[in-house]
Amino acid sequence: MIPSYANFGGKIHGGILLSLMDKVAFAAASKHSGAYCVTVSVDTVDFLQPVAVGDLVSMKASVNYVGNSSMVIGIKVIAEDVKSGSVTHTNTCYFTMVAKGEDDKPMKVPKLILENKTDVRRFVEAIFRKKLKKDHVEKMEAMKKGWGKEEMSKLLENERCIIQS
Repeated sequence: MIPSYANFGGKIHGGILLSLMDKVAFAAASKHSGAYCVTVSVDTVDFLQPVAVGDLVSMKASVNYVGNSSMVIGIKVIAEDVKSGSVTHTNTCYFTMVAKGEDDKPMKVPKLILENKTDVRRFVEAIFRKKLKKDHVEKMEAMKKGWGKEEMSKLLENERCIIQS
């Protein structure tokens, strides 16, 4: 990681890491599908530890789940301090990618071959993550329908905000 990637705190900017992770997700999804792929969502990005200028960064990607045209790509980011030799797991994230055909429409991707217990666990976790995301969206929509000015004011009473309108 080079100095121009650093933020004002002297560590590597999260946006730089996200951009690199997106490229790695694209590579993994394209390799599995044999097609051009686009990012549909980034479901979770956990910044566990900072990455320092001078660290050697490695990213490990796996296709954890496939639907019809979508794939969930799990990425693990590792930073190595080349001077001390210490290795740190700095980030974990999940990208949902969709394969596009020549007509620019979503295309069917090959089934995922689950070769071991880890592959099975990752596939099942992705199913649950997908279900939790859907449930969250549905609950949020239901909650928003019931929000009136009085309910919102009461909810915000003990929060750190000021309503000016």
